[in-house]
Amino acid sequence: VLEVKNFTPDRIVLLPLYPQYSTTTSASSIAEWHRLAGAEGLAAPTHTLCCYPTENGLVEAHAAAISAALKPLAGKARLLFSAHGLPRKIVDAGDPYVWQIERTAEAVAEALAAEYPDLDWVVCYQSRVGPLDWVGPSTEDELRRAGGEGLDVVVAPIAFVSEHSETLVELDIEYRALAEKAGVTAYVRVPALGDDAAFIDGLAGLVRGVLSGGAALCSHRGGRLCPAALTGCPHG
Repeated sequence: VLEVKNFTPDRIVLLPLYPQYSTTTSASSIAEWHRLAGAEGLAAPTHTLCCYPTENGLVEAHAAAISAALKPLAGKARLLFSAHGLPRKIVDAGDPYVWQIERTAEAVAEALAAEYPDLDWVVCYQSRVGPLDWVGPSTEDELRRAGGEGLDVVVAPIAFVSEHSETLVELDIEYRALAEKAGVTAYVRVPALGDDAAFIDGLAGLVRGVLSGGAALCSHRGGRLCPAALTGCPHG
């Protein structure tokens, strides 16, 4: 905040690297920015991009990476779109995250349909902790199911755009070991998007759109994306 204040910006754009909005991630990060900026007297007009679950560059980048992972597999493969999980009570309270994850997965599957018309895919959730009821199906259960059916598995981290402990450790080490134990014939993990050109171009376009539109809050389509029942949407 101090670095930005010293830069004396005319405007500020908050660009979350969470493509899908959640009250537990984007909302808390944005709130923390505003709290600290207010404490430092940073009063530049601030624009916030809340989410971009089906932005073209994001979808294109995911589809290209998944296609590259699927091509070498000789056997029948199942694609697991794995996202960080949430306790069920948070979703039931109106958090839009799961709804947006499903939209991302559908958009990527549609982008892959021409090349893989019979693509077998499922959305699942990783990183469960504690005794609470979490959204499902879990990535662990889907790996066991695929192993029981004698399938290859391609795991795509659909909510993470950079590599970190939940990809490099959880997916690459812990879930790989689980998959092998469950009888999965081949386990392939799709890299996070990182600095993929299509993804970065998409982010650049989003920032241009925010600045040209002038709204304080917007999604990648401008206004609200989520159904009215999802009361955790910031456009509510």
